[in-house]
Amino acid sequence: MAEALREPPAHATAGEHGFAFDDHDFQRVCRMIHARAGISLGPHKRDMVYSRLARRLRARGIDRFGDYLDLVERDAEGEGQHFVNALTTNLTSFFREAHHFPLLASQLRGMHQPGRQLLVWCCAASTGEEPYSLAITACEAFDSTTPPVRILATDIDTAVLQVAARGVYPLERVAGLEMARKRRFFQRGTGANEGLCRVRPELRALVEFRPLNLLDRDYGLRPDSCAAVFCRNVMIYFDKPTQYQVLRRIAPLLGREGRLYTGHSESFGHAADVVAPCGRTVYRAVDAGDAR
Repeated sequence: MAEALREPPAHATAGEHGFAFDDHDFQRVCRMIHARAGISLGPHKRDMVYSRLARRLRARGIDRFGDYLDLVERDAEGEGQHFVNALTTNLTSFFREAHHFPLLASQLRGMHQPGRQLLVWCCAASTGEEPYSLAITACEAFDSTTPPVRILATDIDTAVLQVAARGVYPLERVAGLEMARKRRFFQRGTGANEGLCRVRPELRALVEFRPLNLLDRDYGLRPDSCAAVFCRNVMIYFDKPTQYQVLRRIAPLLGREGRLYTGHSESFGHAADVVAPCGRTVYRAVDAGDAR
């Protein structure tokens, strides 16, 4: 999940953009997306909400926002997931916020023990660029395409997970990578696939994609199981109580050695009893008796 984009204005007149959309409809959307995904929408997101959900009304052949939201609440034909997918925008790139990846490589080498596999969890996989960047980092850290590392990549948006699992991208998505990385980890398309590249199978094999909602009470992971959790540019969409609850669920997964990597605009002073900063937007779990 990432930054919401501004889209054409969509205030309440029925003829202007096709559907009436008033404050009651907007507030209802805000309550529903907060309950389903933890996303907190401010008034400035109203135009974006209209633009994205209007596509779903058209796809369903529905004339009124109220009727569409009733459909979502009944979750008829899986429309609840389409609703969530529509309101989560995914802005991502390979090796975004690049300073974290050398830190991760050093951490993984320091934690490695013979026979031990390390788990790195990417909480917001989006279209796959971040988890594949993590897999590349692991390969380079151990100079092997079969490093002792597994990447778990999750997202609430099922549509982007399908893109991620395919691992096929326009060439411009990898244009900023060093040539050695492109040659080692990607295959360039030819013929009908001209202009595309594909993640090499050995890199793809390191990543498991799975739908997951960070509001879930159980993430299906054992305590102390994660060497690293990448939860970057996700918490900015949550209010502070939701952030606190998510951090309370993530922290036990880290144990003493694990680290939480967050976005540059995220800070968690309100959760100082749960996570403590290590510098450069990296955090560790706070022990129950930790006075530091």
